[in-house]
Amino acid sequence: MQPKYKRILLKLSGEALMGEGGTSGYEPLNSAIITQYAKEVKAVAAAGVEVALVIGGGNIYRGMNEAETGIERAHGDYMGMLATVINGMALQAGLEKEGLYTRLQSAIKMEQIAEPYIRRRAIRHLEKHRVVIFGAGTGNPYFTTDTAGSLRAIEIKADVILKGTRVDGIYTADPEKDPSATKFESITFKECISKNLKVMDMTAFTLCMENNLPIIVFDMNKPGNLMRVVMGEGVGTLVKG
Repeated sequence: MQPKYKRILLKLSGEALMGEGGTSGYEPLNSAIITQYAKEVKAVAAAGVEVALVIGGGNIYRGMNEAETGIERAHGDYMGMLATVINGMALQAGLEKEGLYTRLQSAIKMEQIAEPYIRRRAIRHLEKHRVVIFGAGTGNPYFTTDTAGSLRAIEIKADVILKGTRVDGIYTADPEKDPSATKFESITFKECISKNLKVMDMTAFTLCMENNLPIIVFDMNKPGNLMRVVMGEGVGTLVKG
């Protein structure tokens, strides 16, 4: 079978790298999880899929209350951007351990460890089947890594955004809190807004809607799911126009 998608942007949360333990014991980078993700990416890359990645930084730093910490919002957001670069470097190391060629591009210049983000260079890397990791968000405060993922996906002309989470799709309510919640197999952008379903932050979601870029929300922690998604199997929830 041929993959359904030729070029994907995989969006992961920083918390995903912590593994099942979450914040208990606080291990910000779980090597077993990083290895598992690297193997998943390697499998889809071997199938001919061009892979770009955006990862959050919430496992290392999440915006804190300014009144309590004295850290203003913009300053804290820059700290969060640096956290995404640390996570990108960790994932890069895991991918290269699996034999993949990678490039880490940062929206904030730090030439010793990452290339500056240049759209045409990123596309060229993808065409050469290098895995491209986008770090430092958009390079601007007040924007989330969801927004960075949507923006980069549109810029590189990705076919789809794959949002890897710890749940297997979008539900009518939080399935971890409400056992009666039911899953959507597919849903439109407008339905997500009318039902107030939190797929992404509104800026990121609006970018995808206006550019008709589909989103698939799926469980990244189930082995083989990433391959199933790119092959077009009914995994997760598809959000489309």
